[in-house]
Amino acid sequence: MLNQLLGIKYPIIQGAMANIATAEFAAAVSEQGAMGIIATGAMTVEQARESIHKARVLTTKPFGVNVMLMHPDVDAMMEMICQEKVDLVTCGAGNPGKYIAALKESGSKIFPVVASVALAKRMERIGVDGLIVEGGESGGHVGQQTTMALVPQVCDAVSIPVVAAGGIADGRGFNAALSLGAIGVQIGTVLLASEECPIHENYKQAVLKAKDTDTVVTGQSQNAPVRILKNAMSRQYIKEERNGANREVLEKLTLGGLRRAVQDGDIKHGSVMMGQIAGLVHEVKSLSDIFEDLMQDSRTQFQALEKKMEAIQC
Repeated sequence: MLNQLLGIKYPIIQGAMANIATAEFAAAVSEQGAMGIIATGAMTVEQARESIHKARVLTTKPFGVNVMLMHPDVDAMMEMICQEKVDLVTCGAGNPGKYIAALKESGSKIFPVVASVALAKRMERIGVDGLIVEGGESGGHVGQQTTMALVPQVCDAVSIPVVAAGGIADGRGFNAALSLGAIGVQIGTVLLASEECPIHENYKQAVLKAKDTDTVVTGQSQNAPVRILKNAMSRQYIKEERNGANREVLEKLTLGGLRRAVQDGDIKHGSVMMGQIAGLVHEVKSLSDIFEDLMQDSRTQFQALEKKMEAIQC
């Protein structure tokens, strides 16, 4: 299981949510038994180094960093991460092949995020340690396939560990991921409603109020799909997309949108990223309670499933 592979209590990785996955939040997640992740996409190399140092002050538990491979200083970022010897590196938006040898030599495990079987097979060939297989139910940048369809196909196609992501918020989702072949999960949206999550209260309340149909995928015309809350900004964005607006016009609509949501609490005109699973998130809880409740629910649901299977066999 993932917890044994990474040396953590729970087989859970925290999603690398931009502007949210700070050193403090990652450390808090790690302290409570999951794998905390620092999102470095919006950071300079030195800011990322400082975040790693800060996390090490706050926790002695394993934690990781996420790197967007389109980062303008990605070579320097990866060199710094190798110097700092972090436990886990997750990555997306590019090919990490040129960095794998150095990362492994530094002691890091590398788990890229993939959204297709073809990409999963390519990542296995270049020597990654595992995969985060993410379905389009997730918040933020998403692929086209669903978790339910994608995870088992990837598990059949590769021999390295698979972590399922997208649409997981409780024991049922966790058990489903294991049944599909994963050894653990990555979660994000449910963690937005944690006491420790450093987002504006308006953002947390938006997650709690969201229903199953309250998110939408923007950016498909630009080949950069992003799942966010339906609000005034997303409606305007989709209207402009349908009218054939170019990238420059669309980028103006979203410029600074995530910061407005996270820091200012602007849930009308900000980019309020969350997954479809928000409809299952009903209260703000501590990280400790979120993880323990998820695991307890997993055990309860498994026992109920055993009874269902017994009934079928009868």
